[in-house]
Amino acid sequence: MPNHLTNKLDAEELKGFARSMAELQWLLLILVILYFFIPTGPLNNSDALVVTMIGYSAFVLLFRYFNFRVRETRMKLAIETWAMIGFITVILWNTGYTESPLLNLYLLVIIACAITLGKIMTLLEVFLIACCYMYMGFSYYSVDIFSPETFTLLMARFSPFLLVAYVTSMLASDILAAKKKITLLSQTDELTGLLNMRAFNLLLEKELASAARYREPFSILMVDVDELKKVNDRFGHTTGSRMIQTVSRTLKNSVRASDTLARFGGDEFVVLMTQTRTEQARLAAERIRSAIANMSFDVNGKRIKATASIGIACFPECVEDPLDVLDKADQALYRSKQNGRNRVTRYQEEPAPPQSEPELSMHRARQYA
Repeated sequence: MPNHLTNKLDAEELKGFARSMAELQWLLLILVILYFFIPTGPLNNSDALVVTMIGYSAFVLLFRYFNFRVRETRMKLAIETWAMIGFITVILWNTGYTESPLLNLYLLVIIACAITLGKIMTLLEVFLIACCYMYMGFSYYSVDIFSPETFTLLMARFSPFLLVAYVTSMLASDILAAKKKITLLSQTDELTGLLNMRAFNLLLEKELASAARYREPFSILMVDVDELKKVNDRFGHTTGSRMIQTVSRTLKNSVRASDTLARFGGDEFVVLMTQTRTEQARLAAERIRSAIANMSFDVNGKRIKATASIGIACFPECVEDPLDVLDKADQALYRSKQNGRNRVTRYQEEPAPPQSEPELSMHRARQYA
């Protein structure tokens, strides 16, 4: 899966985590406010609690809502969890130290960290919480904290935090691995391992929006393997599938890292080339055509070769509306096949072939997933 698609998926995931983190922060604040008005334990310093709650509310508002233009990152989420630890520690300090009924609020931070930041960061935050916990224990018990009875009591109270951190981290890791596998399967073509049209369209939509707004150039190449039906009829569909796989590997090696390559369906492939004008796209298409023409593979001692027809459409040089580029590249591909195959054709505004011809009708009738 290309890095730009992975980055987009990661960005969407971070947005979801950020929304959950915001809800968790408000939940934490509401729980503390409820305890303040309906206490079930001591309130050592009411004024300090009020100032702390106001300060934390201001932090959430400024960091989460007035900073909305800043891109979501895991570091930003980590800073929010550190603020939560600080907030909870001050609250516990003023409501009974390690004896506070609000001690379990630390669990909210541990769970949030395990789900969003992974095992290592969870371990570090549990260590930070343990340091805060032991410091409060020393402040409450003084030197008695080192006695076996007191130390054992403190560790017994803290052990659930370690257990929750371990179990939540393991579950979050398994869920994340399963999610990545499902995402990979849903975004890639089974035969070639390339992006499928669902994944390709996600990136194309982003490029279309950018092109419409900033008039940034981009090109689309439609690549069709010539005479695949004859290979299937003569050597079988297994050989035809192997040809498609071989062509896909050749395409991977021929496009740039910044290009988006996908299997369009059947024996067709599509390449999205950002920041690419007509002449650059033509040179790339010729390179791809030549690479496919020079490839071959062995079937029962016989060398099987292939050629490809390619259609190019570019915005804004060839096509004025970015939404039409994919369709115009498809039309240019048809002209390549109509004019003898194994060639590159650039789309130009000219009369289209008759609509009644079956091959063009087939191209026109395609529905993009």
